[in-house]
Amino acid sequence: MSKKIIKHLSTADLVMGGVITAVGAYKLKADTECSPFQALARAIAHQQLNGTAANTILARFINSVGTAGQFPTPEQVLAAPETTLRAAGFSFAKIASLRDLAAKTIEGIVPDRETLAVLSNDEIVERLTQVRGIGRWTVEMMLMFQLDRPDVLPVDDFGVRNGFRLAYGLRKMPAPKALALFGERWAPHRTAAAWYLWRAVELHRAGTLPVPTEPTKLPRLPRLRRAVKRLKKKVRAKLNARRARTASRR
Repeated sequence: MSKKIIKHLSTADLVMGGVITAVGAYKLKADTECSPFQALARAIAHQQLNGTAANTILARFINSVGTAGQFPTPEQVLAAPETTLRAAGFSFAKIASLRDLAAKTIEGIVPDRETLAVLSNDEIVERLTQVRGIGRWTVEMMLMFQLDRPDVLPVDDFGVRNGFRLAYGLRKMPAPKALALFGERWAPHRTAAAWYLWRAVELHRAGTLPVPTEPTKLPRLPRLRRAVKRLKKKVRAKLNARRARTASRR
């Protein structure tokens, strides 16, 4: 499968092909054993913290709320006193997010893996972002690293955008929408493309990132300012027409 992905990306994009040659085989391994509830609870714990601090909080959480070292269930989270969750290291905001996640899991809004398996990426994003504190980026990471979805491009991810900037020799960070349009050529293997863009940052740090084989032009997006000007022009035209009609009736 890795050879098929590499062939597709290298054929569709020469610059990506150069990065792939420098990095080597595609090695993303998804954790398909983690439940959606557990994956999102871990994501909440990791928000705005480094990995060591977040893992320490999770260990306390499991020991104080779970049973026999098992990850807590949604019911156990809802039953846990706030003081217990605070002692584990969760902020008040994260406690609110954890409890909302637990409640929505029990309600079925956050379903099991089997239910998620039949939903599209966009349907999963729409469903899981109903949980307090869970945004699109968090769900995209879950799609990639827990659900093993092959065609996810997290265009808001700093590492992906920075990797693209470095690999393609751009002076500025690409706009998420422009990156999404450019990345359509990588479908249906955009998860792998994102993985290689993360590796491009590592290559740059090591001084081994290949020079782009060709100049890159991102798709042009209509500027918001121009769109606003056009809208104002239409509004003024309508107001002038209305005033003219009113004047003619006098």
